[in-house]
Amino acid sequence: MRFIQWFIFLIIYIGSAVAEEQPEEAYIEDVNETIIIHPNPEDDWLFGFHDVISDSVFGTAKWFDSFFATEDGEDLSPESLARIRLGWEPRARDLDVFSQKFRVRIKLPYLADRADLMFSDEVDDDNVEQQFDNDKSLTNGEDGDSFTAAIRFINLDQIEEYVDSRIGISGGDIFSKVRVKLTSDVGTNHRVKFYPSIFYYIDDGFGSRVLLEYDYNYAADKQFKTNISWRNSEAYTGQRWRSGLYHLHRLDRFRATSLGLVVRGESKGERGFLIDSYTLSFRYRVNAYRNWLFFEAEPFVEWPEEEDYKATPGIALRVEGYFQRN
Repeated sequence: MRFIQWFIFLIIYIGSAVAEEQPEEAYIEDVNETIIIHPNPEDDWLFGFHDVISDSVFGTAKWFDSFFATEDGEDLSPESLARIRLGWEPRARDLDVFSQKFRVRIKLPYLADRADLMFSDEVDDDNVEQQFDNDKSLTNGEDGDSFTAAIRFINLDQIEEYVDSRIGISGGDIFSKVRVKLTSDVGTNHRVKFYPSIFYYIDDGFGSRVLLEYDYNYAADKQFKTNISWRNSEAYTGQRWRSGLYHLHRLDRFRATSLGLVVRGESKGERGFLIDSYTLSFRYRVNAYRNWLFFEAEPFVEWPEEEDYKATPGIALRVEGYFQRN
């Protein structure tokens, strides 16, 4: 948690320093911001809080992107997006479980929008795992070990084909990675996704990851989703895998639910095939008070291998904010 606080402080500090050198018109207020409680924005501390984070990240983006500008070039403006999520996730036999996730992306227009900077505490950034599968194993004292900073290059960007590559540092280890995203629609209700990737870490060596997903939109606001991923590396023996089955339901514009079953395990390792855990959860997500603010409540039951697959009930309470400026 201390790392997240220092990281946010650093972003605010750099952004504030850069803001002093930028004209006021460089920061355009979001005219779509919804004021529900206080008609006067100055009376609402959340309004100022959102602006401080958004403007600070944007100021950092503008400062970094200026290194690639040319004297006779067009005056371009970068785009920044920060996502911060905090949660308390108590469960039986362990109430002191907290989670924090953040992700900052900075698009660089002076590189023709073919590159961006990414800061995150998530090793894999596929949208499936970000939206529907939160890691409930993060406890006090473990934050910072998975911090990732990278520059990403977009090599191919089409509707059904996408290729990107990146180089950066993750968990104190320098890495490079190439990922391919292939998407195919079958009729109007079915979609198949195939995401293979290969990576190299200086300390851990080569590795690969494959994600396969199938989506079935059987109604305008309902969807079945199933996926499975495999990951292997020279750093460990065997193959680690994860499989999920979800039912997603959008209740209205502001509310949605997700019922999910996730199974994690490994195969071809020292102990052969084994299942690490089963997790059954029901998530309720609501967008309230601000269009950038989300709240979640997710009761769940885990059956971990380390507890001899005994049922471990719990609940996750989270708040998530999006801070965007362009």
